[in-house]
Amino acid sequence: MIAEAALNNAAWCEALCRAHGLPGVLTQRAWTNPRRTPPFYPDAVTLSPEATDADVLPFIDATPGASIKDSFAVLAPPGFELLFEATWLHRPSAAQAGPAGGWEVVRDERALRAWERAWAGERGLFPAALLADPSVRVLAGREGGETVRGCVLNETPGGRTVGISNLFGDDAWPGAVALAAALFPGRDLVGYETDPGPAVAHGFIPAGPLRVWLRG
Repeated sequence: MIAEAALNNAAWCEALCRAHGLPGVLTQRAWTNPRRTPPFYPDAVTLSPEATDADVLPFIDATPGASIKDSFAVLAPPGFELLFEATWLHRPSAAQAGPAGGWEVVRDERALRAWERAWAGERGLFPAALLADPSVRVLAGREGGETVRGCVLNETPGGRTVGISNLFGDDAWPGAVALAAALFPGRDLVGYETDPGPAVAHGFIPAGPLRVWLRG
């Protein structure tokens, strides 16, 4: 399941980078991007526990600011420092979810800008082109006409799992999981969190560790 979650995360990184006009390269061992990726997104995601520095470093801009998502927590890339550790998560499709009251899919640029302001202020990280990607759904939870919580869903190539990321807002897990189940019935959910506790409380199972390395 770690390999599946890592592949899903690489697909999300590729979707966001592609929306910025910065497509990456996918191999069996890693997703890499030869140009610096947008803020908060890695320049590489490993896809196999057999991946080494040689599968990553020659294929990214490894100057200061570069980051590597070490999906199996096995690397120690020279010149990089550990930025954070997190836990991969998996929610089986059979797990029940409640109603998704107040949640909807973001469908236009104006709503996307409101979503991003609620997420982290005016950053311009999420281009409108992302809304045209059939593998991505941006979800917004609204109260009184305002976006107060949200997340992003993305399909893994082949349609086996759906990733949940960029979750924000108080008590966002129940609605996000419910709408994910409605939009992608029968699909398992995957993702990662530095604090897995809230996700575990809503049906997710820890699958294993990951690390993110940063070039200082």
